[in-house]
Amino acid sequence: MFRFNPATFLLGSSMFATGATGLVLEYIQGAMGAYLLGNSIEQYSIVIGLMLFMMGVAAKVQKYFKDQRLIEKFILIEIFLALIGGYAPIATYWAYGVMTHFILAQYFFVMSIGFLIGLEIPVVMRINAQYAEKLSLNIESVFAADYIGSLVGALLWVFVLLRKFPLTESGFIMSGVNFTIAVTTYAYFRHRGFIINKNLISTLIIITAVALFMGFHYNRSWVIRLEQKLYDDPIVFSKTTAYQHLVMTRDRPLDEYRFYINGNLQFSSMDEQRYHELLVHPAMNLAQNRRRVLILGGGDGLALREVLKYGDVDDILLVDMDPEMTKLGASHPVFRKLNRDAFDDARVVSMIAAGLTWGDPQPVFQETGKKDNKTGLPQTEKIASVRIINIDADRFLSKVKGKWNIVIIDLPDPSSIELVKLYSTVFYMKLRRVLTDTGVIALQATSPYHARESYLCIKRTLEAARLHAIPFHENVPSFGEWGWFLVWKDSVPPAKIDAKITRMQIKVPTRYLTDEVFQSALVFGKNELHSSHTDVNTLMFPVLLNYYLKDSWLAD
Repeated sequence: MFRFNPATFLLGSSMFATGATGLVLEYIQGAMGAYLLGNSIEQYSIVIGLMLFMMGVAAKVQKYFKDQRLIEKFILIEIFLALIGGYAPIATYWAYGVMTHFILAQYFFVMSIGFLIGLEIPVVMRINAQYAEKLSLNIESVFAADYIGSLVGALLWVFVLLRKFPLTESGFIMSGVNFTIAVTTYAYFRHRGFIINKNLISTLIIITAVALFMGFHYNRSWVIRLEQKLYDDPIVFSKTTAYQHLVMTRDRPLDEYRFYINGNLQFSSMDEQRYHELLVHPAMNLAQNRRRVLILGGGDGLALREVLKYGDVDDILLVDMDPEMTKLGASHPVFRKLNRDAFDDARVVSMIAAGLTWGDPQPVFQETGKKDNKTGLPQTEKIASVRIINIDADRFLSKVKGKWNIVIIDLPDPSSIELVKLYSTVFYMKLRRVLTDTGVIALQATSPYHARESYLCIKRTLEAARLHAIPFHENVPSFGEWGWFLVWKDSVPPAKIDAKITRMQIKVPTRYLTDEVFQSALVFGKNELHSSHTDVNTLMFPVLLNYYLKDSWLAD
């Protein structure tokens, strides 16, 4: 007959809660590494591996614990886990700003949390052995609760914490759970007379409560101060979305704004026109038809600004995974000034990610500021209709139907496993499917100088997807030497494209790009496009990630 045992229930509930919090605390450290260093698979793999290793070490260490005062030891474990887990993210961020080998600090916290998690389970099992009638019931109440709690923690992390709270705040939220377990356990077993060191533990509980409250209350302001040390200019905007960390800085004397994603510079307001004009206008002038344009990435609206200069464009679809990025591009005063209100509500229709089908584009008109001489009514002119969809570019291409005359790819560099798939043969084959036979693709492709092997691997991968690719480059002062590719289907002879390039004239207004500048951008120095490597980037073997992280950004 089942008999309810409050002590067993309390210990089982504790294991359920700690199973959730321990895993989330390690996820937070993995996310910190991914945000700061990139390559999320590597970061999460090492973090989980170190956690399990330290759990094994802790299992060895716990055998030296005497059976006396095990409950007090468990309470101390929860207190230390709350303190270390709560402050680990902010301390890791601090170390990133001041230490050359900050990863040692990160791994210290990962291993410390793993060690404390590893102590929890055997200590609770030894305590629970006094209350469980059978070993099997002891194992059930401890391990089942811990493993089920891990799933709950994973779901909480993915669907709540990652989307609603900064990483530093999530750490204090989870640590609050560990602290609550410590206090509840202390209160229950003190009432039953099992606590000997009452004054010591009470003092530690008070100190921990104050420390966690301060950390939770001030962590956002601390992050702002720490984050500022990572940038030369004052931060004027900072936000962590469900997908990335966004930062904008301003050099007041120069009135220069710089925008960063996960610490990587995306553009400077001083020279972004060089990048975006070279990305957009060559493709717009090489395509046989400009009626339908697809932009992958470009949530800042700067590439869209250039596309909207062409009056014969009827329909533009912009695909950017992060809705917060497109909201920023549409609403922030700095972005609106730079992209010239490219996301103006009068011409933009936002779309739900799940709905990948739509009707024919409806023409959109805007006032010209002039009045008709006969009617006295405001004159209007037709402009392109712009639609935005927030979805991963790869998923979009997998599901979408239809074809585009021009595809502009303004995606971040292949610095992580999530991004490198957008430079794979499979991705380029999907692009080939949605491109018209006479269509043109333009894509940014890192630096042909600082990341030459990455640049050339992208070219080989495009060609492996049965696409022709013409490389070109230009100096963008805030980036250095930068590279792009003009791409088209192999159904169009290269000679035909070469002839169009020779007589190409850019007739829309630009601030930097001229016909002569583009012609010179096609010229590379001796051996600059030569590589001894022949491999291409695939989903199952993402060699480009290794090139970018290990072999790039070093002058040869």
